[in-house]
Amino acid sequence: MNRTQKTVFILVGAVALVLGLTVHKVLNGHGDGTDKVAQLDAGIVLLPQARSLPDLSLTNQDGQPVVLDQLKEQWSLLFFGYTFCPDICPTTLAQLRQLKGMLPADVQGRVRMVLVSVDPNRDTPQKLKQYLGYFDASFVGLTGAQADIQTLASAVSIPYIPADTSKENYTVDHSGNLVILGPDGTQRGFIRAPLNNDKLAEQLPPLLRSEGGA
Repeated sequence: MNRTQKTVFILVGAVALVLGLTVHKVLNGHGDGTDKVAQLDAGIVLLPQARSLPDLSLTNQDGQPVVLDQLKEQWSLLFFGYTFCPDICPTTLAQLRQLKGMLPADVQGRVRMVLVSVDPNRDTPQKLKQYLGYFDASFVGLTGAQADIQTLASAVSIPYIPADTSKENYTVDHSGNLVILGPDGTQRGFIRAPLNNDKLAEQLPPLLRSEGGA
């Protein structure tokens, strides 16, 4: 199986996961079905049960260690990307900046945007800080050992294929979906790519208000 075939296989598996979770949530969930349909239409897929994150420590854009358990007290939207990405990453980060500005003032402080680098070979803390500054200086960047990032990505069902770093100007195949973390630090679901900010701006506030946060 060549690299392209592997990429297609993994991404198809991710799509199947999302669709399976979607059907389960709509058919077997409790509460207002209209609300659930509206969430799904906005690309928000909530898990039937929250998932704990692995016990890992990464490094943020300021060079400080960040234990994943520290991603509490606020909701977090995790995007797995990298600073040398030619298309989906800058587009997604620009959309997240726009989405943040579209949220009501009372919920903006309840959510943090996090870029987890899938290219730690090039994405030093300094590079992450410079890159995120082009979008929103409040965004968090995380990098670390490739094995740790793979462990985290697998735990939250976000596929990517580590690049052959021996090649010049290499790219990294990765998913555009976002991971939703709750204020207790567990994974609550996904937001499917491509992002629809108009619909997300309507559907995210009730979710972000549903539990305590900063």
